[in-house]
Amino acid sequence: MEFVKCLGRPEEFYNLLRFQMGGRRKVIPKMDQDPSHPSRYSFRRCHLCSPFSAQGCTDTCSLLGVMLDAPWRNGMDRQLRRTKSSPSYRDSLSSSLKTCYKYLNQTSRSFAAVIEALDGEMRHAVCIFYLVLRALDTLEDDMTISVEKKVPLLHNFHSYLYEPDWRYMESKEKDRQVLEDFPTISLEFRNLAEKYQTVIVDICRKMGFGMAEFLDKHVTSEQEWDKYCHYVAGLVGIGLSRLFSASELEDPLVGEDIECANSMGLFLQKTNIIRDYLEDQREGREFWPQEVWSKYVKKLGDFAKPQNIDSAVQCLNELITNALHHIPHVITYLSRLRNQSVFNFCAIPQVMAIATLAACYNNQQVFKGIVKIRKGQAVTLMMDATNMPAVKAIIYQYMEEIYHRIPSSDPSSGKTRQIISTIRTQNLPNCQLISRSHYSPIYLSFVMLLAALSWQYLSTLSQVTEDYVQTGEH
Repeated sequence: MEFVKCLGRPEEFYNLLRFQMGGRRKVIPKMDQDPSHPSRYSFRRCHLCSPFSAQGCTDTCSLLGVMLDAPWRNGMDRQLRRTKSSPSYRDSLSSSLKTCYKYLNQTSRSFAAVIEALDGEMRHAVCIFYLVLRALDTLEDDMTISVEKKVPLLHNFHSYLYEPDWRYMESKEKDRQVLEDFPTISLEFRNLAEKYQTVIVDICRKMGFGMAEFLDKHVTSEQEWDKYCHYVAGLVGIGLSRLFSASELEDPLVGEDIECANSMGLFLQKTNIIRDYLEDQREGREFWPQEVWSKYVKKLGDFAKPQNIDSAVQCLNELITNALHHIPHVITYLSRLRNQSVFNFCAIPQVMAIATLAACYNNQQVFKGIVKIRKGQAVTLMMDATNMPAVKAIIYQYMEEIYHRIPSSDPSSGKTRQIISTIRTQNLPNCQLISRSHYSPIYLSFVMLLAALSWQYLSTLSQVTEDYVQTGEH
């Protein structure tokens, strides 16, 4: 089905085919951001073509394989498995740290993928940071805990990191193991360098107080929407940025610019809130700011009614326009990153969010079902978003996509055009994506479909033959 969705989009089809076949390539070095000094670009080579180019190969072959030396397919790729199974790697991890990585994979395989791709000691620091915040979030999400009991737990949670025996055994949430075995996580926290501990404790304390503030509080104004998103996501961006700088993988400015780091988190959180309208409504949650939706309906849930679909889409477009205002900060933030693993870690979620907002803009489906990007589209974004010029090109592409869908009658159309113009100005003038083919997209997709089916047939035949031979040997 995913291949069928890519018909007419040969690049996505090709990338998805290689992804399914287990193809992979080395990470493309992040190119220098200064276009006025082309000699300073980090050159990258296409694996199928001979030329070296600062701009990279313009053919689809430059995009083969799966981005990162990390697990994007079936949890982890062969290279990472070999590394993790080597005696030197196994022996370097304490039993408690191994347990932490097990919890990381159990709670979020996608986060585990990008975290395990980080360089050096940063990998362990971010792993523990994630698990600590996951434990805090599990407490906050557990509706079986009374508010009277939950508030002091949230307020004091940061202090439990220094209590070796503290654990919470009464949670009913699916991720409760991070609370029940919190002593293992807190032990590895205390094993981190003090510079990392300081950041994690500070963010944990601020987030705990912020979560407690919004336990019985609805998001009313756009200002409060920003505040809520700051507590649950902006602080994560700030904390990660401070960890990057503390590790010296990135410059001090990355951790010092709170506004840009906060926007990184806010953009992701707002995208999730916008996209998940229907799911949140069904589960009794409301995160859209009342100041905005009350201009269109009396109750937020009314947007799901067919007779209110026009008003619903107008409100949707207004919130997406609000979220787009964070993109200039996102561009500034990403342009400062120098370490490749950190860049991949930060850039990929951002371009996924941009593509998601483009899919949601002016789309009635947000109020009827699920809106998500195609798998082939996601794979292509993962493979492309490994250098700043490519990220800017992706942003340019989706901003143009939104711009050409702005309804002239939409109340926020003027603001939408204005922020897109600002983003255009910040991007390089030559960010347009280059067409990679002169052939008919349908023709290419048809050829690729035949190739995919042939590969599937040969793989199945090979497996059957291998099983048959093994059976004969026994």
